[in-house]
Amino acid sequence: MKRIVVAAKAGAQQGWLAEAAAELAAQAGAVVDVVSADGVDVEAFSTIPRTEAAGPAREAAEAMAEQVRGHGVEASPHTLHGPIVRSVLLFAEDRDADLIVAGATTRGRVARRLLGEVPIEMIRRSRRPVLVITPPGGEN
Repeated sequence: MKRIVVAAKAGAQQGWLAEAAAELAAQAGAVVDVVSADGVDVEAFSTIPRTEAAGPAREAAEAMAEQVRGHGVEASPHTLHGPIVRSVLLFAEDRDADLIVAGATTRGRVARRLLGEVPIEMIRRSRRPVLVITPPGGEN
């Protein structure tokens, strides 16, 4: 395994995901690309400019990449533009990733039904392996 793409959720604290991804990458001798997408499909229809929408995604990717590097693993942050699942999967294809790592959703049951689940959609649509990591007991 040479390259792992880790999907960081904009606006979320996912230190547990960074730690798990760093441990996996260290064991496999892989580099990590941390990605986070702004979720804006078409900027013309967005209520805020793309540069503003991308802020939380950029911060999430940078913070997680820093956490992964703190474990001694090479990691680069990347801010993606567009719908989350499509953006992450296209990035993984473009970088020829060996694995995509995502955190399990921490939304309640009703919110999952209304808004969907990014990790499940990634599994359904990806041509690459997707590993979904659940948060430690108290964070779910």
